[in-house]
Amino acid sequence: MNTRKTLVSLTAMATLMSVAACAAPEKETDTTTESGVDAASATSAEDFGGLDELVKAAQDEGELNVIALPPDWANYGEMISTFEEKYDIEVNSDQPDAASQDEINAANDLKGTDRAPDVFDLGQSVALANTDLFAPYQVETWDEIPDNFKDADGTWVNDYGGYMSIGYDSAVVPDVTSLADLLKPEFKGKVALNGDPTQAGAAFSGVMMASIANGGSADDIAPGVDFFTELKKAGNFLTVDPDSTTIEQGTTPVVIDWDYLGAAAAANVDTWKTVVPSEAVVAGYYFQAINADAPHPAAARLWQEFLYSDEGQNLWLKGGARPVRGDAMAEAGTIDAALWDALPVVEGEPVIPTDEQTVTAGEYLAANWSKAIR
Repeated sequence: MNTRKTLVSLTAMATLMSVAACAAPEKETDTTTESGVDAASATSAEDFGGLDELVKAAQDEGELNVIALPPDWANYGEMISTFEEKYDIEVNSDQPDAASQDEINAANDLKGTDRAPDVFDLGQSVALANTDLFAPYQVETWDEIPDNFKDADGTWVNDYGGYMSIGYDSAVVPDVTSLADLLKPEFKGKVALNGDPTQAGAAFSGVMMASIANGGSADDIAPGVDFFTELKKAGNFLTVDPDSTTIEQGTTPVVIDWDYLGAAAAANVDTWKTVVPSEAVVAGYYFQAINADAPHPAAARLWQEFLYSDEGQNLWLKGGARPVRGDAMAEAGTIDAALWDALPVVEGEPVIPTDEQTVTAGEYLAANWSKAIR
């Protein structure tokens, strides 16, 4: 569990403003490799002359800048260390607890410098609002990624997903079977949402789950906002961004977040349970993209190849997340069968908001969320 994809705090905003104030001026960067390939405009490994040549170009750069990737979020810690060891490329991991919007802010503030993020891992609403910052790229396993989980030209691609859930410490609160339970007196001052839904993918899906549980739909997120208004009035809603520390210390005994983060919390809190409410099964994937202004464009593209390889996909699976190529890998026999079969069974018909529904819901949240929880 971590606060990744959560609200940009005043402290984070101040830090970003400070960085912007002292950042190096934009510089002209030559992204041409030794073999004469412009890495910044490459749309596939073939543009480099194949994967081996891409590896060489990335190793010549020697570094990769990532942002907002907590080690305990979907097994990103092992993902990063494996990439470093496999390719002898140093990964600079900045602001691991940052939000999706923080990633975009950093890209804009550090544009033209060698500290800008090379790649993004974003919630849906933030990703769709910033596609002009992304460089199209199609990995070698492109054909095994379902069409509805990728942009046609590779501007963005879904990477891993899960189900929105309610995680709770069963030693502190009664068992949870539905969203309605959270309004009970036993949950006073105990329920946290992972972030601000106007800027965080996890929180957005949490409000969507509450909407569907209360008569709304992917086309109407208003009942979800109303639910949190009621939760706040009951004194049950905590305005605390949850993470592994707040969970282990008991500060946030109930957390609305992705199911795979609930599994991570259970590894450290024996009494932690996670439930996906059957009346509101909301599924979601994060969006992977390359920064068009990446200071290490070859390494950025190699990172994508690694993430969507069998090895990378199985590492996400090891973290309890559902890799986007999971079905294709299961059919091909390349998935880690034990981990794949161990994923919890989810009852109910899953709702996956479309891009259009996400944009509409995001607009409603931008206009109404702050009024609901103030």
